[in-house]
Amino acid sequence: MSSAARSPGLDPAEGPGAGPGGGLVLVTGTTGFTGGHLCARLAREGSRVRALVRDPARTAASHPPGVELAAGDLRDPASLSRAVEGVHTVYHIAALFRPENVSRREMFEVNVEGTRSLLEASARGGVRRFVHCSTVGVHGDVQDPPANENSPIAPGDHYQRSKLEGERVAQEFQRDGRLPVVIFRPAGIYGPGDLRFLKLVRAVARRRFVMIGSGDVKYQMVYIDDLVDGILRCGTLPVAIGRVYILTGEPAVTLRELVTTIAQAAGVPPRRWRVPFWPVYLAGAACEAICKPLGINPPLYRRRVDFFRKTRWFDITRARRELGFAPRTDLATGIRKTIAWYREHGYL
Repeated sequence: MSSAARSPGLDPAEGPGAGPGGGLVLVTGTTGFTGGHLCARLAREGSRVRALVRDPARTAASHPPGVELAAGDLRDPASLSRAVEGVHTVYHIAALFRPENVSRREMFEVNVEGTRSLLEASARGGVRRFVHCSTVGVHGDVQDPPANENSPIAPGDHYQRSKLEGERVAQEFQRDGRLPVVIFRPAGIYGPGDLRFLKLVRAVARRRFVMIGSGDVKYQMVYIDDLVDGILRCGTLPVAIGRVYILTGEPAVTLRELVTTIAQAAGVPPRRWRVPFWPVYLAGAACEAICKPLGINPPLYRRRVDFFRKTRWFDITRARRELGFAPRTDLATGIRKTIAWYREHGYL
């Protein structure tokens, strides 16, 4: 492998899974956006990769050639024991992410107890490093920005609470000496292939976007290639063991700046319409109260409206200093690439 093809600052000698000859790695969540990109990057750089998937027959085509598919589910401990056999490093990316008709119980079954089961299987199986994906959402609405890894914890919904509990379970295994663990907290992830960002981009591109509130709150995102760089550093560098890292791009921008950047990339003038925050928030609460008892996905809900109110501004000094993490994709470039992918695949 040429140095140009290798992750910046990473060398196969620095740790397992960084390149040819490294130990077997297991990646969960490979049918999702982040896990899929991580799996592809590891395979492209010569690692031996096993992917945990529910149905290998249905998902084989979505994985790179040479990736071994292991049938399993986070709610099936026996399948996890089989999946970690011979594995050196686990990258645990899979999570149940906020479908509005999913109960708190289901969220915690996957994101907390499923994580515990995978940690237990990894400890029994002799795994040498467990890299756990959390979220900056565990910090909630940042009150004294920018937040770092030691800032107050204040999850604001069931998903964020479940991810925080998953972190705590992972930290128990580290503290007890059962398993070397690294935790990373990504900010909003975007890039070609991501569809969660599509709703905002589509609204701006079609000139249907309306700002709720002032638009002055700060927001921070991380481009998928930069995030994968950071994840690989968490999985390979000795200094990372036992640590928690926030991984996001820089700088933070206001929501108004984000929307303007999207509009420029889409080739449309940004709309200047705004509506007050609290009436929309209360309307979201009413939609939830009516729809959820009926099992209907609310057309508007408070968490979505909170996007316009909560500050998400973070400090990545620890990741820069200890991991050499250095995001290279500026927001304008990343959004242009993402919009180009949306257009190429018929989403815009």
